[in-house]
Amino acid sequence: MLIQEDLSIQEKLNILSDAAKYDVACTSSGVDRKGKAGGIGNTVASGICHSFSADGRCISLLKILFTNQCVYDCKYCVNRSSNDVVRTAFTPDEVCTLTMEFYRRNYIEGLFLSSGIINSPDFTMDLIYQALKKLRFQHHFHGYIHVKAIPGADPVLIEKTGYLADRMSINLELPTADGLKKLAPGKTRSKILTPMKQIQKGIAVNRYELMEYRKAPKFVPAGQSTQMIVGATPENDYQMMMVAEALYQNYDLKRVFYSAFVPVNQDSSLPALPGGPPLLREHRLYQADWLLRFYGFKADELLSEDKPNFNVLLDPKCDWALRHLELFPVEINCADYYTLLRVPGMGVKSVQRILAARRSGPLDFDALKKIGVVLKRAVYFITCSGRMMYPVKIEEDYITSHLIGEERRRSWDISTKGAYRQLSLFDDMKLTAEPAAFDQHSILTGSM
Repeated sequence: MLIQEDLSIQEKLNILSDAAKYDVACTSSGVDRKGKAGGIGNTVASGICHSFSADGRCISLLKILFTNQCVYDCKYCVNRSSNDVVRTAFTPDEVCTLTMEFYRRNYIEGLFLSSGIINSPDFTMDLIYQALKKLRFQHHFHGYIHVKAIPGADPVLIEKTGYLADRMSINLELPTADGLKKLAPGKTRSKILTPMKQIQKGIAVNRYELMEYRKAPKFVPAGQSTQMIVGATPENDYQMMMVAEALYQNYDLKRVFYSAFVPVNQDSSLPALPGGPPLLREHRLYQADWLLRFYGFKADELLSEDKPNFNVLLDPKCDWALRHLELFPVEINCADYYTLLRVPGMGVKSVQRILAARRSGPLDFDALKKIGVVLKRAVYFITCSGRMMYPVKIEEDYITSHLIGEERRRSWDISTKGAYRQLSLFDDMKLTAEPAAFDQHSILTGSM
């Protein structure tokens, strides 16, 4: 594989930004850094300005690969060594020039830098370190930087880079060792998890250093994240959730990202996807991941070996509630925080508002609507002062039939090709779908 060195920086940008689009494990929140005299840029914990790519994914940073050259031949990757594509690489100075010029034009507020493996993990990691070092010390850039740690690189290089980056990530790629062996034979779980553990320990040690000496340099202050590909290997949702839960518990990850498999290569070991990328499945995994991180759920509460995949027609929280109707209805005016969190239609903020508001007196359904509770879902699972909003059968089939009506359109929007691209003020999406059989019957009979 020969690297094209005679390309302009614009030509390199076109190639290496396009090659980076399949990595969704970038985020821009979780760290504060004020601007300094003589420097440029700052970072705020609430995140930076976000834009959206054509397929609806959140893109908040200048997102590029350092190089699309790679010694690995991962069968799902567009940059695999056996692919006949134009290979190029930035220099550390070119990464700095792009970042600073984009920032000055207010196009970006930070950098997401990933890379293929050129020559060796150590060689690649050192190039990334040199780019970040120049950005921080020569260009005095204080904006957000998310960088990939290269599996197999020298721990010293990873540590030095961690003191320059805000967030680091190592992509797990596939949830099981068998999946890696089949589709990414050059990679192993130990190669990936070793730097992940190093970063976790480094963050913990740095936390104590900052308690003793506030001006100590910060090590990966926004934490680390990873990505798993959805649908490239036969693992079910239960296996993916169990892996994600273990990563949160054992490696203190900030985020696990899920990326619907996009077949960019022709290979007999890759699955055929006649319906396109499994976007709806990806969506359900993100919803479940939110429940793990913020709602107190465990993976084995949401799924099991007997029920290993999420219901495509219901979000995971509604699906769980329908399987545990013995816990409902919940009395709004006396239930505790964690019980209320498990009610469909209620989020963290709305539950906090409920707890604050009911100190002044009992709440009714009108008050819940003003607070932000989604009554279309919650009404089947709650009472106010012992009464439901209207007579409801606490019966799985009855409630399911009503909830699916709401979820069906949302599911169609996600799973239908073209419905997830970015909307434009001047773009007629022309979203049309054949009505369901019972909708046609309702139109003819006039029944609701």
